[in-house]
Amino acid sequence: MLVDCLNWRVQNEIDNILAKPIIPTELYRAVRDSQLVGVSGYSKEGLPVFAIGIGLSTYDKASVNYYVQSHIQINEYRDRVILPSASKKYGRPITTCVKVLDMTGLKLSALSQIKLMTLISTIDDLNYPERTNTYYIVNVPYIFSACWKVVKPLLQERTRKKVQVLPGCGRDELLKIMDHASLPHFCKKEGSGSSRRAENSQENCYSLDHLFHQQLYNYIKQQSLKREPIELIKQGSFHVDLPEPAPEGTEIAKTIESELHKFGNGNGMPHSLDALKIADI
Repeated sequence: MLVDCLNWRVQNEIDNILAKPIIPTELYRAVRDSQLVGVSGYSKEGLPVFAIGIGLSTYDKASVNYYVQSHIQINEYRDRVILPSASKKYGRPITTCVKVLDMTGLKLSALSQIKLMTLISTIDDLNYPERTNTYYIVNVPYIFSACWKVVKPLLQERTRKKVQVLPGCGRDELLKIMDHASLPHFCKKEGSGSSRRAENSQENCYSLDHLFHQQLYNYIKQQSLKREPIELIKQGSFHVDLPEPAPEGTEIAKTIESELHKFGNGNGMPHSLDALKIADI
């Protein structure tokens, strides 16, 4: 697995991906508005808190390659910048993070995103394993609860132990492991749910205006200028070889598909993942 990972990094020039900004800025903002992820702060133990908007991510504003590029860039920035900085600040090795998964807005249309989400998950499993300490799932609708009952037994035991489904927005439970300032914006008010927009876009950790994304995007642009100070930065996605999903991931995806179809009640939902197309704008 280690050799395969190293080969993947060499063949796809992953060491250079943090010098490949997604431009123009309007395109990167579109990616951020449709692939909802950000860092809201740190736990009391110093672990970075990643917020992910599962239910409201649409992945429909750019090509698959841009979403994969953005995801890998965040992974690399976490491993090269965030975790080393946290280790230095807290005086001990910090090698994992906490993830808060927001299910607000999860509905049948999520079926069209399963392929891309499975692909991203496979990239993480093969090349960024054991980077998450705990997954906290919040704002859970009934459709998730139904899927979780059948998916949970398919997960490996070590993965199941990492997952905690919290009541409501999870605020009270999350405050046991982090300060209020580090809560994702969608966890700060009970019943507030998640949104692409907070009252202040700088408080919305998904937004390009948030401090984390400003630092990340500026870092990538600075690295690009260091590598190519004379040439103009070219527009275009960073292409990465896309792996085949592992058997376990494929089985989970098909199980989720089956459960979602039960909610479809024949209302025009596609009968197979093979009939779905990922937007390639």
